[in-house]
Amino acid sequence: MEAARPPSTAGRFVVVGGGIAGVTCAEQVSKVLEEFDVEEQPKTMLENRFPNIKVIQSEVKQLKSKEHCILTGDGSQHVYKKLCLCAGAKPKLICEGNPYVLGIRDTDSAQEFQKQLTKAKRIMIIGNGGIALELVYEIEGCEVIWAIKDKAIGNTFFDAGAAEFLTSKLIAEKPEARIAHKRARYTTEGRKKEAQTKSGAGNLGSALGPDWHEGLHLKGTKEFSHKVHIETMCEVKNIYLQEEFRISKKKSLPFPRDHCNQSVTTDKEAWPVYVELTNEKTYGCDFIVSATGVIPNTEPFLCGNNFDLGEDGGLKVDAHMHTSVSDVYAAGDICTASWPPSPFWQQMRLWTQARQMGWYAAKCMAAASLGEPIDLDFSFELFAHVTKFFNYKVVLLGKYNAQGLGSDHELMLRCTKGQEYVKVVMQNGQMMGAVLIGETDLEETFENLILNQTDLSSYGEDLLDPNIDLEDYFD
Repeated sequence: MEAARPPSTAGRFVVVGGGIAGVTCAEQVSKVLEEFDVEEQPKTMLENRFPNIKVIQSEVKQLKSKEHCILTGDGSQHVYKKLCLCAGAKPKLICEGNPYVLGIRDTDSAQEFQKQLTKAKRIMIIGNGGIALELVYEIEGCEVIWAIKDKAIGNTFFDAGAAEFLTSKLIAEKPEARIAHKRARYTTEGRKKEAQTKSGAGNLGSALGPDWHEGLHLKGTKEFSHKVHIETMCEVKNIYLQEEFRISKKKSLPFPRDHCNQSVTTDKEAWPVYVELTNEKTYGCDFIVSATGVIPNTEPFLCGNNFDLGEDGGLKVDAHMHTSVSDVYAAGDICTASWPPSPFWQQMRLWTQARQMGWYAAKCMAAASLGEPIDLDFSFELFAHVTKFFNYKVVLLGKYNAQGLGSDHELMLRCTKGQEYVKVVMQNGQMMGAVLIGETDLEETFENLILNQTDLSSYGEDLLDPNIDLEDYFD
């Protein structure tokens, strides 16, 4: 007797992934074309807004690209004409399977972190990216030891000068007033418990958005604001549980106080977990936050398919977001941009780019299906990212860290302590990039100066003179 075949659906377009790239791609295609599926989504939001979207909440088990078919964990198969993979990335944990090591990547892990923090007296944060920067500033009432492999904080985003400008804010008491958000807000709807158990605890949700810590009460047990100690130029050498540490006979350090009181040499408290750093210092803590970046989540799709991969492990995509496999596109953190980039753009695994890529991939899929040509989207002309660190607005433009410019460039700075930090990257009298921290109101003017490659050599140092209104000159 023939076994019952699993249920099968056919969609003109199938989008895999419930993060910002996947949702944006789904929304955009649904406006142009009539039917497709989206994997791993809180169903109601999309289905209510777009009746032509069918949502399947199940993980992908296998991609059979030759048959144009995807198999999901519930035994179903979904046939596609065009497929877009938006499965994001997963955190690079410093060690797997340790109950005291938390990776923060999605809403569920952020909530778990909040729960752990309510009982914590001291935590250790490993990593120097955006999530680490935000955590360090937002956590109150808990000692924080922050280990970074670089000389200065946030080196993905800033140079040492900007890092110093921001570090002074860590020492100050936090002001109550929040800066206003001048961007779209993305929120996740409260998912029901049964949906969580069905999807399985090990499955990753979508990446956290730029305002992920809003609404989380990130407070430890103590009645003080910031208490942060930064260990630079080091990585994790070993992690010991309490009993392992006791047997090892190693000594751990107390939280560094001021430099006058050097009499206490060892920490007498027994901590649940201990971290030995490569600089030979060891600290005990309640738990460790691993915030050491992400790796593209390609694994479910590679078996049996001939994808070209980038050096960072992402699926290589061309200028139309198409992978090396026929009718398969990719967008967001899972992909590696492999077209010759504009001189002012680079890929970074950030929300802004996931959204741009998802939107553009949908346009490309629609154009290909209708046999229409399409040009590379304007958002890939100039790298531009707006975020918030330490309650300052931060705008990054173009080659803001002189990426790829070699030694043939110069930097110009303007800094008012506690208020603003402006850095521009110049090459041959033209602006190539900028970092703007604080309410500078210069971002639009600088965007235009970079894109238009205006010759600014006659201005010299006056370019950043606060008494000169640049907008008047370059409107």
